[in-house]
Amino acid sequence: MIRSSGATDHHVRSAPVVLTRLTHVVAGRLAIGGLSLCLIVALTVLSIEVATAMPIPA
Repeated sequence: MIRSSGATDHHVRSAPVVLTRLTHVVAGRLAIGGLSLCLIVALTVLSIEVATAMPIPA
């Protein structure tokens, strides 16, 4: 069987586009995950500071 050059060009040209989109999706997910982690750590630190500032009931 002889393949037409149009069929192979389509797959070759679409591969970098798919990889670029996948890279952007992964980078976006990592950025969102990093920001979420920073927010969780900041809230934890603030809640610990508030808890230690409260007077102990006697």
